[in-house]
Amino acid sequence: MSELNTDFNIPADVQDNWQEIVNILVKILDLPTALIMRYLDPHIEVFVSSESEGNPYHPGEREILFGSGLYCETVIKTQNKLQVPDALADPDWENNPDVKLNMISYFGFPILYPDKKPFGTLCVLDNHPNNYSATAEKLLIQFRNLIESHLSMIYMNQVLNETNKELTDYIAELQALRGLVPICSSCKNIRDAENNWHPVEHYILRNPKAEFSHSICPKCRKELYPNFKKE
Repeated sequence: MSELNTDFNIPADVQDNWQEIVNILVKILDLPTALIMRYLDPHIEVFVSSESEGNPYHPGEREILFGSGLYCETVIKTQNKLQVPDALADPDWENNPDVKLNMISYFGFPILYPDKKPFGTLCVLDNHPNNYSATAEKLLIQFRNLIESHLSMIYMNQVLNETNKELTDYIAELQALRGLVPICSSCKNIRDAENNWHPVEHYILRNPKAEFSHSICPKCRKELYPNFKKE
């Protein structure tokens, strides 16, 4: 796999699809918040936020990730799901920054690039204690997998674009090489496509854009290298 450029843009139609994902999650699970977070070292950013009443998060908001104490920090560090039913009843989470926004329960999954590096997280949050059902977990997993499939397609398009550029450059180079005109190193006569040699001034008048490469005409070869025999 070629090196992945993790700074690539997410197309608008994909972002619209992701917006639908978080909106569906809050409706089905009856929650105030669903988010797609994006990790852009050293920050974690709200990339897509559900259009739901009571959601305190807005796209573009960001924090330094590591050392922040955010739920998403643990998800990205462990590359595993995190479920916090009630942060206020959990000493490990009672002082995390999201509690200040009254988001006291959390359920999130990592989103990975095709090379398994972290893209971010898909998560839901509630302002009440919530144990989150098996249905909630299945929905999050399925939507997370869909998001990762979108990232794979974007990555493949990136690879194809780079490959096409390399092929285009290679073809252009071949065409340039094919356009080179053999010119005798000694007398400067030109060889045409029929293997005939002409004075350079005659050829340039007929082909003003031609580029030249060195060769040697039969006459000069005979004079300069009498012992050379052409195969």
